[in-house]
Amino acid sequence: MTTTHLLLANLPRIHTTELGLVRIKKNLSLDTEQVIDWCKAKISSPHACITKKGKNWYVKTDDCILTINAYSYTIITAHKNK
Repeated sequence: MTTTHLLLANLPRIHTTELGLVRIKKNLSLDTEQVIDWCKAKISSPHACITKKGKNWYVKTDDCILTINAYSYTIITAHKNK
């Protein structure tokens, strides 16, 4: 199974912490309370470029980069793509 398929197969397991929610909303200037659902939609987007480096997956899509721990499926952070 490729890395992309592995991440997409475990999409229901993706989560974040309370501080992670605050950090993601702030870094991406999101105007939604459904941050996890927003991130899952970005990850499953056909335009998403998913790579794995070490212990993290990096999902580049539209104008943002999501960093996800490969073992716990925790969204660590998100940044706008520069």
